[in-house]
Amino acid sequence: MTAPSTAPAPIRKGRWIERWDPEDETFWQAGGERTARRNLLFSVLSEHIGFSVWTLWSVLVLFMGPEYGLTPADKFLLTSVVTLVGAVARVPYTFAVAVFGGRNWTVVSAGLLLVPTVAAFAVMEPGTSFSTFLWTGLLAGIGGGNFASSMTNINAFFPLRQKGWALGLNAGGGNIGVPVIQLAALAVIGAGGGPRVLLGIYIPLIVVAAGLAARHMDNLATLRNDTGAARDAAKDAHTWIMAFLYVGTFGSFIGYSFAFGQVLTNQFGRTPLQAAYLTFIGPLLGSLVRPVGGRLADRYGGARITLWTFVAMAAATAVLAGLRNSLALFVAVFVVLFVLSGLGNGSTYKMIPGIFRAKALALGLTGEEAASYGRRLSGASMGLIGAVGALGGVGINLAFRQSFLSHGSGTGAFAAFLAFYGVAVAVTWAVYLRRPAGRDRTATVAAEPAPQPGYAEV
Repeated sequence: MTAPSTAPAPIRKGRWIERWDPEDETFWQAGGERTARRNLLFSVLSEHIGFSVWTLWSVLVLFMGPEYGLTPADKFLLTSVVTLVGAVARVPYTFAVAVFGGRNWTVVSAGLLLVPTVAAFAVMEPGTSFSTFLWTGLLAGIGGGNFASSMTNINAFFPLRQKGWALGLNAGGGNIGVPVIQLAALAVIGAGGGPRVLLGIYIPLIVVAAGLAARHMDNLATLRNDTGAARDAAKDAHTWIMAFLYVGTFGSFIGYSFAFGQVLTNQFGRTPLQAAYLTFIGPLLGSLVRPVGGRLADRYGGARITLWTFVAMAAATAVLAGLRNSLALFVAVFVVLFVLSGLGNGSTYKMIPGIFRAKALALGLTGEEAASYGRRLSGASMGLIGAVGALGGVGINLAFRQSFLSHGSGTGAFAAFLAFYGVAVAVTWAVYLRRPAGRDRTATVAAEPAPQPGYAEV
C-alpha cells in the first residue's frame, strides 16, 4: 500500500478530476471513496439499460408468433447476430473511455441506445422481412458495448483491495438488465400488450440514464488515451487465457439468457407467456450473485473460485444433456447453471487486475508506480477479455440452433458445452493453481487469498 499522504480530497473541477490515487488511504478516506461510489452508482444504471437493450431480442422473439413467418432456426440466428455485435462493440467501447472520458462516454453510449430501440419500435410488426429484423438486431448489439466501457471506467476508480466487490457490483447491476426486461415483457404479455409497448417503456428510461450520468459522473484525467496499453495487453498471454475463461463464465450467462426462452418453447412446447414466467429467474439470480463471486475471490483467490465454478457447471450441464421430458427439473438445473455462471463472472474479473499488478511487482515496481502499471494494462485487457467472452454467447446460440436442426432438442449443444467446461477446468488448474518448482509467480498468484500482500488480489 502506498504511504499515506496529506493530499486533500479530490476536487471536482468541471467534469475532470486531475489527480486520482485510490491506493492512498488518506486520499481515499478524505473523499475518494465517496466520489468512486457515486460514479459506480450511475455507471450501474447506464450499464443496466445497455444490457436490457442488448438482450431485447431474446424477449422480442417470444412475441413473434407464426404470423411473423420465422422458424426456430431463424430466431436463434437473429439472437446470435445481436450477441456477436455486442461482443465486437466491446473493444472500441473500452478505449472510448480513455479518448472521451468515463462520464462523457457514459452519456454518449447511453444516448446511442435510443437508435436500436426506436428502430425496433418502427419495424416490429408481421410482414417485416427477416433481413430487416437482422439489420435492426445488429443495432441492438451496441448495448453490449456499454459493459466494457463501464468496467474500464470503474476499474480505475477503486483501489485494488476493493476491485472484486466494485467490479462485481458494477457488472452484476448491469447483468440484472437481462431479467428486468424479461420481467417487463412478462407484465406486458400478461396485460395483453405487444412488443411496441415494451419498447415504449424503455425509450424514456434511456433518456433518464443519460441525463443522470451527465449530471453526476466524473472523468478521470489519469485515463487519458494510451494506445500502447492496448498493444501491450494484447501481447500478454494472460489476456487471452482470461478471455478463454470468460467465454465459459460470461459467455454462458449471456448465451443462456438469449436462448433459455427459445429452448423452453421449442423443446418443451411452452407458450411465450409460459416461457416468460420462467426465463427471468436464471438471469436474475446469476446477476445477483456476481458480486458474491467477486467477494469470494477477494477472500479465497479468484482461481480457486473459478476452478470449482467450472467443475460445478460441467456437472450441471451433464444433467441437462440427459433431460428431455422433465420441465421442472430442467428449469431447476438450468437456473443453477445461471447462478454458477454469475459466480464465475465475478471471480474471473477479479483475477484480471491482480494478475497485472503481480506482473508489475515482478518487474520490480512498487507503490503507485506498480498500481498505475496494473490499472493501465488491466483496463486495456478488459475490453479484449470482455469481447472474446461475449463471443461465447454467439457460440451457445449457434450450438442450440444446430442441435435443434439436427436432433430436435438441445442435447447436442449441452454435450458441446460439457466438453468446453472440462477444458476450462484443466486450463484454470494448469495456469493458475499448479505450482511446480521454478514457476512464474505471476501465474500462480491467482490462487492466493486476500491476506497475502501483492498476490491476493487476483
